[in-house]
Order: sequence, then C-alpha cells, then structure tokens
Amino acid sequence: MTLTIWVDDWQIQCCGESFTPGDVVSWRLLEVDSEDYADVVGTDRAAEIDFREEHHDQEEQAPTWLKVLTVAEVHCRYEVSPGGTANVHQPVRGTTVLVPVEEADGWAEARPDVRFAGYLVTAQRATDVPEGAATPGQ
Repeated sequence: MTLTIWVDDWQIQCCGESFTPGDVVSWRLLEVDSEDYADVVGTDRAAEIDFREEHHDQEEQAPTWLKVLTVAEVHCRYEVSPGGTANVHQPVRGTTVLVPVEEADGWAEARPDVRFAGYLVTAQRATDVPEGAATPGQ
C-alpha cells in the first residue's frame, strides 16, 4: 500500500535528515485533514495526503519505518490574505508547482513567483529495516 506524506520545509530544516527515493526512513506520522493542504497543493492533491511527518512534541507517537518511493518539492505563491496583516502570508490556491527531486534536504532552488513549502513523498511501509536499526517505538 502506497502512502502520501507531507513533509514541511521547516521540519526538515530544523532537525530532519535528508532522504532520497529508495531510502528507508523512520518517521513519526500524524493523520491529516486534507483541507489543511488544499491551498498549498490543490484540493485533488490534498485529498491524496494520508499523513504528515512530525519531529516535535510527538514522543507518544511511535515511529514508522517507510521506504521512500518518490519525492516532489512543493512550491506555491503566498500573499497577504484579505483583511490580514502584512506579515502574515497565506498560500494562494491554484499556484502550485511540483518539482520531482532526487534528494530532499529541506532547501530548494528558488523559482520565479513561488516559494518552497515542503515535500510530497510517496512511500510504503518498509518490510526490510536497516541492519542495526532499532524497532520503531523503542
């Protein structure tokens, strides 16, 4: 079964490790409300997101071993929402640019008129755990 996982840019920049398609990773996954991602990736793509990866304040959530299949950078335009303050920007629906990449390290090449927001990752639960790795949750 293939899963689609959202990885925030700031999560991996803060304390995540880079990953590539084919890597086996251990992530804490939290279920999502697809509407939370509709502005960033569009309604159809948001409906495909099963989980988000979380590094912070989730010690009670056991890690899951996953084999990364594909990685795409997500870029979109941001603007001040109507009636909002100048320092609070919201994603603009319909401006999503997906860029397939061979490595996710939390940083992305600048693109005209859009800003890097995170990654859409497809993965499957890993059956082969790396040698010497602890079982998730231990």
